[in-house]
Amino acid sequence: MDWISMADVEARVNALESLMVEKGLAEHEAVDAVVASFENDMGPVNGAKVVARAWTDPQYREWLLSDATAAIADMGFTGLQTEHMVAVENTPERHNVVVCTLCSCYPWTLLGIPPAWFKYPQYRARVVKEPRSVLSEFGVTLADDVKIDVWDSSAEIRYLVIPQRPAGTEGLTADELVPLISRDSMVGTALVTSSAGS
Repeated sequence: MDWISMADVEARVNALESLMVEKGLAEHEAVDAVVASFENDMGPVNGAKVVARAWTDPQYREWLLSDATAAIADMGFTGLQTEHMVAVENTPERHNVVVCTLCSCYPWTLLGIPPAWFKYPQYRARVVKEPRSVLSEFGVTLADDVKIDVWDSSAEIRYLVIPQRPAGTEGLTADELVPLISRDSMVGTALVTSSAGS
């Protein structure tokens, strides 16, 4: 998806930060500390740990599918929009993708800072109406007989996609699986392959 360039986003962020510092609303050090917290204490690696455990522990997988909030909290991942979670599972017959049609509700603790495209009106409108086309723009081509479910996050509920475990990874441990699982695969806009994702 290339609705806006990263250079434009970075320029806007830098301008906003400079304005906040100039107005005395923030300090560069405080902004850096918040960014470091998002990079180190929360983010896609947390969600990947949940998915990898579900892939390797059938009992945990069932718990995650029946009560995601409790199963995720059991791993120590709480707060920042993980209070009311639902896990949905991709299978050979069904593919799940997440959107927030009203704004950008998103489980920050599990997936980190939402990608810019998740907030774009184009994504929010189109993925509901034409999910197969939007997914193909992300590089996800699904067979015609694969059903696509679109889940709309809200202030009351947020979703985590459990992507399909790739073939050839049966002998890997949960720790070895974590690097394969990307943020986008847990939103449903990417597939997991047996080589490390981004």
